[in-house]
Amino acid sequence: MDAKVKKAFDAGLLAYATAENIDRADVSLALEQAFDKDAPFMEKVEALDQAFDDHQHFEELREVYFDLLMINFFAKDVQKLEEDYLESEEWEAIEEDTIDRGTELLNIFLYLRECADDEIEPSLDDYLKEFLLVEEDEFQDEYAIYESVIANQILVESSFAEISKVGVTLSHQDELKDLFYAVLSFFTEPNPTAEQLQEFEGAATNKSLDTAIYQIITNFNQ
Repeated sequence: MDAKVKKAFDAGLLAYATAENIDRADVSLALEQAFDKDAPFMEKVEALDQAFDDHQHFEELREVYFDLLMINFFAKDVQKLEEDYLESEEWEAIEEDTIDRGTELLNIFLYLRECADDEIEPSLDDYLKEFLLVEEDEFQDEYAIYESVIANQILVESSFAEISKVGVTLSHQDELKDLFYAVLSFFTEPNPTAEQLQEFEGAATNKSLDTAIYQIITNFNQ
């Protein structure tokens, strides 16, 4: 497993299991085997889904860990394949088969990898305008997905409590509802102290999922 992915992988499961007061050892082992499986990507997806099917207490994390599986594939597995594999018909078919899987966290991971490569500090404004290109006419799908974030960019200058308060008001149809609090909190504080983590947890409406996602993003960024 890629080093950044492994840090995020472990941090997310630890945060979720701690908040839920459940053991993570078995699901962690099953998921690690899926990530490290020497097999085509879709077989890894099957193994990941089986791990969550067998450990229903962690179901909320299924699509988040699909995103981690995908970014791990880009970071590790693609290097073993043909140079133009991601332009192949085989990969196009995989993209089609998984079009409804995952979350917007995959874009966050791709952006953070780009920031690391370019040695720049991640920022919400840069992510929206330079990475997602939400101001460009041909990227209005991204604008629609991120509309609630775009409208509330000022929140990165406020507190976790204020971000959470706005997150609660989002429609359940909003694609970013489950990610809103953790994502904006990351761009507010990408390297939280123990005290700031406590503050984040205290303001969370879904402590288990919110904390897991925040830990995943912040650890992936390290």
